[in-house]
Amino acid sequence: MTELPEPEAGPGQVVVRIRAVCVHPADVAATTGEIPRGPVPPPFSPGWDIAGEVASVGPGTADFELGDRVVGMIPWYLTRGNPGGYAEFVAADVDWLVRLPDELDFVSAATVPLNAQTAHQGLALVSLAMLPAGSSILVTGASGGVGGFATQLAVQDGYRVVAQASHGDEQWVRGLGVHEVIARSVDLATVGPVGAVFDAVPVGEAAAAAVQDRGIVVATRPTPAIVPARGVRQELQLIRHDRDLLADLVGRVAAGQLRTRVAVTMPLTEAADAHRRVLAGGLHGKLVLTVG
Repeated sequence: MTELPEPEAGPGQVVVRIRAVCVHPADVAATTGEIPRGPVPPPFSPGWDIAGEVASVGPGTADFELGDRVVGMIPWYLTRGNPGGYAEFVAADVDWLVRLPDELDFVSAATVPLNAQTAHQGLALVSLAMLPAGSSILVTGASGGVGGFATQLAVQDGYRVVAQASHGDEQWVRGLGVHEVIARSVDLATVGPVGAVFDAVPVGEAAAAAVQDRGIVVATRPTPAIVPARGVRQELQLIRHDRDLLADLVGRVAAGQLRTRVAVTMPLTEAADAHRRVLAGGLHGKLVLTVG
């Protein structure tokens, strides 16, 4: 832990007093070097998704007022940790933030931005395939953050959802309204053929075995190419922050239309231990760091 000067809000910015920040696998990957950190040397701060209160407002900034509850996503792919969310205070562009409804607590809200936006945008790629109404879609990692939101959104879009769940998560995933829950140990080649796969883990070749020829596979990381003769469309879904989309998704979670899960909370001072817990696996929901 390092003491740094409290940030100041510039034009178009507010300083957010952080109350909760979600720990993502991407945070761990950044600290281990799996995700390139760019030219800025350490120290840097991990952390994409934040929730808190507006502590100060920059000049000419009219979007928020002091004390407003906010949730947002720091576009870490641009900031590379300067700033990041693992802090007591963050100077954030107002475009990164939306208002947080009173019905949603800080901890739950911090699990929404990266996961829900990635899921929504990935399903938008599936819709481009123009599958017939009621088509089957397989979601891998349906008990995870992105996979959980993708599962719910796919059900609400009218797909027949086959959801792959981790051991111990079957009941929670079944409660999302899916047609069928399968275990992680199931050979996905025996599941299909399905019209589309949202490969949230991703599992790559195993997921490709489930999709029908001329279907579509959307993955959250690069996966091996599928044999061209099958005519399967492969799409890579990387997060693109969309403020209007985030406001809609946060509102749907606050209204109970979408569900999220928190496995455990830990204080920000225990961030290193939190990363070790994420690396160890076995969490049933997200790990969220709390401040204050």
